[in-house]
Amino acid sequence: MVLDSYAWIEYFLGSDTGRTVREHLNTEEVVTPSITLAEIARKYLREEVEQEDVLKRLNFISTSSTVMEINAELSLAATKAYLELSEKAKVEQLRRPSLTDGIILASGRALGAKIVTGDELFKGLAEVIYIG
Repeated sequence: MVLDSYAWIEYFLGSDTGRTVREHLNTEEVVTPSITLAEIARKYLREEVEQEDVLKRLNFISTSSTVMEINAELSLAATKAYLELSEKAKVEQLRRPSLTDGIILASGRALGAKIVTGDELFKGLAEVIYIG
């Protein structure tokens, strides 16, 4: 199971959605793409969360899941996934995807794993458990 930044942030908020994430975290093998750590750090630092607290959360993610690094094969697959998401976004009139979105989708596909997210861009994809 792949968790994106949306899923982790809900987990840290302790929301109802976060409790669903916690259930997955407690019962399944979880993978977090490395770029997700940077996304989470950016969000919390923008919100002026203390750097020490941000680091604690990032370390928790790193010890509670396997952090998946980006390599050449994943980079190529992520670009293809990004292009696919771009087409989906046009058709469904959604926000433009980022390359990070492509990395998340490609990570799940490379592992043959479900992706847990509340990002509307992923809604309806076979690989996705939508929690939004």
